[in-house]
Amino acid sequence: MKKSLTLAAMFAFCLVVSTARAQQPAGASAAPAASGQLPIQKTVEAYLRNLYAFGADTIVKVAAPKDIGVEGLQEVDVAVKVGENEQTGKVYVTKDGKYMFRGELSELAKDPLAEARAQLQTKDAPSLGPANAPVTLVEFSDFECPVCKGLHDALRGLLPNYPQVRVVFKDFPLEQIHPWARTAALAGRCAYQQSPAAFWKIYDFIYDGQALISAENAWGKMTDFAGQSGLNADTFKACMASPEAGAAVDASRENGIQLEVGSTPTIFVNGRRVVGADARTLEQYIRYELDQRKAQKPASKN
Repeated sequence: MKKSLTLAAMFAFCLVVSTARAQQPAGASAAPAASGQLPIQKTVEAYLRNLYAFGADTIVKVAAPKDIGVEGLQEVDVAVKVGENEQTGKVYVTKDGKYMFRGELSELAKDPLAEARAQLQTKDAPSLGPANAPVTLVEFSDFECPVCKGLHDALRGLLPNYPQVRVVFKDFPLEQIHPWARTAALAGRCAYQQSPAAFWKIYDFIYDGQALISAENAWGKMTDFAGQSGLNADTFKACMASPEAGAAVDASRENGIQLEVGSTPTIFVNGRRVVGADARTLEQYIRYELDQRKAQKPASKN
């Protein structure tokens, strides 16, 4: 699901701005203001509020700057919340308090995808495809999300062409806007616990029947889908009500937050991030990874 346009706009474009009002005499910038905030935090908040016309109904939280090992530059976490919609991001400020920019800071000597791959937790998550696949697609999804259904339909057409790809499903229910998303996530988790293969059956049932599911009938629909998937009904219902299933869903969502997943679906193709149901980009990334591995293979000897 997309966030509000205002929030998305703030964190989608690079900002190169002057925050000269924050400049302090030498040594003064390290002293917190009376509220406990550093002067630069107040200045960044004021600048963003003015730039994006954030009123009193918008909560803007600016964290204290932290060193990142780059001379003269610090990183600042910013969170903007309007109602139930929240977006987080990072800005960078110069230590003299004169400039701020929004963007990605990359160390050219490092693999840009290594950190994402290291953070992805795929153990005990439903997966489809060979365990030693050269390409792993990790999908953070919400069963009630219409765009996630679009991804489901796109993968249904795409994956048969790429048997070398492994798909891993991660729950990321957006409960504040999707009232039955968590119920469906629990159903998927309980299907997986009872029979890993049955997860993908219930996965299809939920997305194919998404338009017919509501907050009022979700529990009954999930039970019906479990029966159609060949699961034991009593075991399934007990699992749905168990704290263990809820903890598993929560852990999956926390992993997404760690990876700065802010909307669904978000997919990682060997660590490359794709947001939305963009089948063309997914195929581009898959083909690139397969071509890279093909190029790395030593030539066969005759």
